[in-house]
Amino acid sequence: MYKIAVVGDRDSVLGFKTLGLEVHPAETPEQARKIIRRLAEENCAVIYLTEQMGAQLGDVLDHYKDQVTPAIILIPGKEGSLGIGMKNITSAVERAVGADIL
Repeated sequence: MYKIAVVGDRDSVLGFKTLGLEVHPAETPEQARKIIRRLAEENCAVIYLTEQMGAQLGDVLDHYKDQVTPAIILIPGKEGSLGIGMKNITSAVERAVGADIL
């Protein structure tokens, strides 16, 4: 069975535990990199990653960008949105549809 997980700083991700998601606090980009790699090996289908952490993990996002699983979705952290998540979704939709429909 596939899992859904959330990775990011502790304050940003703990609330997702109440929704039944796996929560993986990571305080450094290297911790997050290891967690994402492990989750991918464990058949995690969706990984929500805070934008603040995602901004530091461009190589990881590029690696998994065109793979079916895991889908790495950037979400705003406790500091608010950086706009990176929406930019990535718009880019993925453009690649899939061929035009910006958002």
